Amino acid sequence: MTDSKIKETVIQELEKAESIWNDVKGDILEKATRTFSAMNESYTPSVIPGFPLLKNGEGKVGKFIAMVLDIRNSSRHLLQAISNNTGVSQLQRVFYETTAINTIGLITVNKNSGTITEFLGDGFLAIYSAENNSDVHKPKKAAEECLRLVKDIVNPLLKERYDLPELTIGIGLAYSKAIVTVIGFNEDLFPKAIGECIYRASKFSNGNNEILYDKGIKNFWPTSKGGKISFSEKNHKNSSVAKGYTLKRKNG
Repeated sequence: MTDSKIKETVIQELEKAESIWNDVKGDILEKATRTFSAMNESYTPSVIPGFPLLKNGEGKVGKFIAMVLDIRNSSRHLLQAISNNTGVSQLQRVFYETTAINTIGLITVNKNSGTITEFLGDGFLAIYSAENNSDVHKPKKAAEECLRLVKDIVNPLLKERYDLPELTIGIGLAYSKAIVTVIGFNEDLFPKAIGECIYRASKFSNGNNEILYDKGIKNFWPTSKGGKISFSEKNHKNSSVAKGYTLKRKNG
Protein backbone atom coordinates (compact mmCIF):
# COMPACT_ATOMS: atom_id res chain seq x y z
CA MET A 1 0.00 0.00 0.00
CA THR A 2 1.43 3.37 -1.02
CA ASP A 3 1.77 6.28 1.39
CA SER A 4 -0.96 8.17 -0.48
CA LYS A 5 -3.32 5.22 -0.07
CA ILE A 6 -2.39 4.90 3.62
CA LYS A 7 -3.06 8.61 4.08
CA GLU A 8 -6.42 8.23 2.35
CA THR A 9 -7.32 5.32 4.63
CA VAL A 10 -6.34 7.25 7.78
CA ILE A 11 -8.44 10.21 6.63
CA GLN A 12 -11.41 7.90 6.02
CA GLU A 13 -11.08 6.46 9.52
CA LEU A 14 -10.73 9.93 11.06
CA GLU A 15 -13.85 11.08 9.22
CA LYS A 16 -15.64 8.03 10.60
CA ALA A 17 -14.36 8.89 14.08
CA GLU A 18 -15.59 12.47 13.68
CA SER A 19 -19.04 11.20 12.73
CA ILE A 20 -19.11 8.85 15.71
CA TRP A 21 -17.99 11.63 18.01
CA ASN A 22 -20.77 13.90 16.78
CA ASP A 23 -23.29 11.14 17.41
CA VAL A 24 -22.25 10.42 21.00
CA LYS A 25 -20.75 13.65 22.32
CA GLY A 26 -24.00 14.74 23.96
CA ASP A 27 -24.40 11.53 25.86
CA ILE A 28 -21.11 9.63 26.14
CA LEU A 29 -21.77 5.93 26.27
CA GLU A 30 -19.22 3.27 27.05
CA LYS A 31 -19.97 0.00 25.40
CA ALA A 32 -17.89 -3.07 24.81
CA THR A 33 -19.60 -5.64 22.69
CA ARG A 34 -17.73 -8.80 21.81
CA THR A 35 -19.28 -11.45 19.64
CA PHE A 36 -17.67 -14.82 19.07
CA SER A 37 -19.26 -17.48 16.88
CA ALA A 38 -17.80 -20.95 17.17
CA MET A 39 -18.08 -23.79 14.70
CA ASN A 40 -19.36 -25.89 17.58
CA GLU A 41 -19.59 -25.63 21.35
CA SER A 42 -16.10 -27.10 21.88
CA TYR A 43 -14.02 -24.70 19.76
CA THR A 44 -13.48 -20.96 19.72
CA PRO A 45 -12.17 -19.05 16.66
CA SER A 46 -8.87 -17.28 17.28
CA VAL A 47 -6.81 -14.63 15.48
CA ILE A 48 -3.61 -15.71 17.25
CA PRO A 49 -1.13 -16.67 14.49
CA GLY A 50 -0.95 -20.44 14.01
CA PHE A 51 -4.00 -21.15 16.18
CA PRO A 52 -7.20 -20.50 14.17
CA LEU A 53 -9.32 -22.70 16.45
CA LEU A 54 -8.84 -23.35 20.15
CA LYS A 55 -10.51 -26.13 22.08
CA ASN A 56 -12.07 -24.94 25.29
CA GLY A 57 -10.26 -26.25 28.35
CA GLU A 58 -7.00 -27.01 26.52
CA GLY A 59 -3.74 -25.11 26.28
CA LYS A 60 -1.21 -24.97 23.45
CA VAL A 61 2.32 -23.61 23.35
CA GLY A 62 3.63 -21.40 20.58
CA LYS A 63 6.70 -19.28 19.88
CA PHE A 64 5.90 -15.62 19.31
CA ILE A 65 7.25 -12.15 18.89
CA ALA A 66 5.02 -9.63 20.65
CA MET A 67 4.89 -6.02 19.52
CA VAL A 68 3.36 -3.36 21.76
CA LEU A 69 2.90 0.20 20.53
CA ASP A 70 2.21 2.82 23.19
CA ILE A 71 1.17 6.44 22.69
CA ARG A 72 3.36 8.23 25.19
CA ASN A 73 1.64 10.46 27.78
CA SER A 74 -1.83 9.49 26.56
CA SER A 75 -3.25 9.86 30.09
CA ARG A 76 -2.00 13.43 30.15
CA HIS A 77 -3.69 14.04 26.80
CA LEU A 78 -6.98 12.96 28.36
CA LEU A 79 -6.64 14.92 31.60
CA GLN A 80 -4.94 18.16 30.56
CA ALA A 81 -6.67 20.69 28.34
CA ILE A 82 -4.67 22.32 25.56
CA SER A 83 -5.27 25.36 23.41
CA ASN A 84 -6.11 24.57 19.81
CA ASN A 85 -7.84 26.49 17.05
CA THR A 86 -10.46 23.79 16.45
CA GLY A 87 -11.80 23.50 20.01
CA VAL A 88 -11.03 19.78 20.30
CA SER A 89 -11.65 18.48 23.84
CA GLN A 90 -9.36 16.12 25.73
CA LEU A 91 -11.47 12.99 25.12
CA GLN A 92 -12.06 13.99 21.52
CA ARG A 93 -8.30 14.41 21.09
CA VAL A 94 -7.52 10.94 22.44
CA PHE A 95 -10.29 9.41 20.31
CA TYR A 96 -8.84 10.88 17.12
CA GLU A 97 -5.25 10.06 18.06
CA THR A 98 -6.01 6.41 18.80
CA THR A 99 -8.10 6.11 15.64
CA ALA A 100 -5.15 7.24 13.52
CA ILE A 101 -2.65 5.06 15.38
CA ASN A 102 -4.83 1.95 15.23
CA THR A 103 -5.42 2.47 11.50
CA ILE A 104 -1.73 2.54 10.61
CA GLY A 105 -1.18 -0.34 13.04
CA LEU A 106 -3.71 -2.54 11.26
CA ILE A 107 -2.20 -1.67 7.87
CA THR A 108 1.42 -2.32 8.82
CA VAL A 109 0.89 -5.36 11.06
CA ASN A 110 -1.34 -7.16 8.56
CA LYS A 111 1.03 -6.30 5.72
CA ASN A 112 3.88 -7.93 7.64
CA SER A 113 2.04 -11.16 8.56
CA GLY A 114 1.18 -10.30 12.14
CA THR A 115 -2.14 -9.94 13.95
CA ILE A 116 -3.35 -7.25 16.33
CA THR A 117 -4.91 -9.23 19.17
CA GLU A 118 -5.74 -6.34 21.50
CA PHE A 119 -6.36 -2.60 21.24
CA LEU A 120 -5.15 -1.17 24.53
CA GLY A 121 -6.68 2.30 24.67
CA ASP A 122 -3.33 3.98 24.17
CA GLY A 123 -1.93 1.63 21.53
CA PHE A 124 -2.12 -2.03 20.60
CA LEU A 125 -0.65 -5.50 21.04
CA ALA A 126 0.32 -7.44 17.92
CA ILE A 127 1.61 -11.01 17.78
CA TYR A 128 3.79 -12.71 15.19
CA SER A 129 4.56 -16.39 14.84
CA ALA A 130 8.29 -16.96 15.40
CA GLU A 131 9.21 -20.55 14.62
CA ASN A 132 12.35 -19.59 12.65
CA ASN A 133 14.82 -16.85 13.50
CA SER A 134 14.24 -15.27 10.09
CA ASP A 135 10.74 -14.43 11.42
CA VAL A 136 12.25 -11.49 13.33
CA HIS A 137 12.39 -9.37 10.19
CA LYS A 138 8.63 -8.88 9.73
CA PRO A 139 7.85 -7.41 13.17
CA LYS A 140 11.00 -5.28 12.92
CA LYS A 141 9.81 -3.93 9.57
CA ALA A 142 6.29 -3.31 10.91
CA ALA A 143 7.66 -1.41 13.91
CA GLU A 144 9.90 0.74 11.72
CA GLU A 145 7.02 1.46 9.35
CA CYS A 146 4.81 2.52 12.26
CA LEU A 147 7.45 5.02 13.41
CA ARG A 148 7.75 6.44 9.90
CA LEU A 149 4.01 6.65 9.26
CA VAL A 150 3.39 8.47 12.55
CA LYS A 151 5.97 11.05 11.52
CA ASP A 152 5.01 11.34 7.85
CA ILE A 153 1.23 10.87 7.91
CA VAL A 154 -0.41 10.77 11.35
CA ASN A 155 1.21 13.83 12.94
CA PRO A 156 0.71 16.11 9.90
CA LEU A 157 -2.96 15.03 9.64
CA LEU A 158 -3.63 15.62 13.35
CA LYS A 159 -2.07 19.07 13.04
CA GLU A 160 -3.90 19.93 9.82
CA ARG A 161 -7.36 18.71 10.88
CA TYR A 162 -7.41 19.41 14.63
CA ASP A 163 -4.41 21.66 15.40
CA LEU A 164 -2.99 18.97 17.70
CA PRO A 165 0.67 18.60 18.69
CA GLU A 166 2.79 15.74 17.46
CA LEU A 167 2.37 12.28 18.95
CA THR A 168 5.32 10.44 20.44
CA ILE A 169 5.20 6.64 20.45
CA GLY A 170 7.25 3.83 21.92
CA ILE A 171 7.41 0.30 20.52
CA GLY A 172 8.55 -2.81 22.39
CA LEU A 173 9.42 -6.11 20.69
CA ALA A 174 10.02 -9.32 22.64
CA TYR A 175 10.36 -13.04 21.91
CA SER A 176 9.38 -16.09 23.98
CA LYS A 177 7.16 -19.12 24.12
CA ALA A 178 3.60 -18.44 25.25
CA ILE A 179 0.58 -20.42 26.36
CA VAL A 180 -2.33 -20.16 23.94
CA THR A 181 -5.69 -20.91 25.49
CA VAL A 182 -9.27 -19.77 25.95
CA ILE A 183 -10.21 -17.86 29.07
CA GLY A 184 -13.71 -17.27 30.36
CA PHE A 185 -16.82 -19.40 30.74
CA ASN A 186 -20.25 -19.98 29.22
CA GLU A 187 -20.48 -17.72 26.16
CA ASP A 188 -17.85 -15.26 27.39
CA LEU A 189 -14.82 -16.95 25.82
CA PHE A 190 -11.66 -15.10 24.78
CA PRO A 191 -8.62 -16.56 22.97
CA LYS A 192 -5.47 -15.42 24.74
CA ALA A 193 -1.72 -15.74 24.42
CA ILE A 194 0.00 -15.52 27.81
CA GLY A 195 3.78 -15.32 27.95
CA GLU A 196 6.87 -13.34 28.91
CA CYS A 197 7.12 -11.82 25.44
CA ILE A 198 3.87 -9.91 25.92
CA TYR A 199 4.86 -8.66 29.36
CA ARG A 200 8.32 -7.56 28.22
CA ALA A 201 7.10 -5.94 24.99
CA SER A 202 4.74 -3.84 27.10
CA LYS A 203 7.55 -2.81 29.44
CA PHE A 204 9.82 -1.87 26.54
CA SER A 205 7.24 0.30 24.76
CA ASN A 206 8.30 3.25 26.93
CA GLY A 207 10.75 4.85 24.50
CA ASN A 208 10.29 8.14 22.72
CA ASN A 209 9.96 7.44 19.01
CA GLU A 210 12.18 4.40 19.29
CA ILE A 211 11.98 0.62 19.21
CA LEU A 212 13.32 -1.39 22.14
CA TYR A 213 14.07 -5.12 21.81
CA ASP A 214 14.30 -7.63 24.65
CA LYS A 215 17.15 -10.06 25.25
CA GLY A 216 15.05 -12.90 23.87
CA ILE A 217 14.98 -11.31 20.41
CA LYS A 218 18.66 -10.42 20.62
CA ASN A 219 19.53 -14.07 21.27
CA PHE A 220 17.02 -15.32 18.66
CA TRP A 221 18.29 -12.97 15.95
CA PRO A 222 19.91 -14.74 12.96
CA THR A 223 23.67 -14.30 12.88
CA SER A 224 26.14 -14.40 10.05
CA LYS A 225 29.80 -13.61 9.61
CA GLY A 226 30.19 -9.92 8.90
CA GLY A 227 26.57 -9.21 9.83
CA LYS A 228 25.42 -5.60 9.59
CA ILE A 229 23.15 -5.51 12.64
CA SER A 230 24.28 -4.61 16.17
CA PHE A 231 22.43 -4.29 19.49
CA SER A 232 23.15 -1.65 22.12
CA GLU A 233 22.00 -2.17 25.71
CA LYS A 234 19.61 0.35 27.21
CA ASN A 235 18.20 0.20 30.74
CA HIS A 236 14.48 0.30 31.27
CA LYS A 237 13.69 3.71 32.75
CA ASN A 238 12.11 2.26 35.92
CA SER A 239 14.52 -0.60 36.59
CA SER A 240 18.21 -1.42 36.52
CA VAL A 241 17.26 -5.08 36.07
CA ALA A 242 15.05 -4.94 32.98
CA LYS A 243 17.38 -4.20 30.09
CA GLY A 244 16.29 -3.58 26.54
CA TYR A 245 18.28 -3.08 23.38
CA THR A 246 18.23 -0.68 20.49
CA LEU A 247 19.18 -1.99 17.07
CA LYS A 248 21.15 -0.30 14.34
CA ARG A 249 23.12 -1.10 11.25
CA LYS A 250 26.86 -1.17 11.74
CA ASN A 251 28.79 1.70 10.22
CA GLY A 252 25.72 3.90 10.43
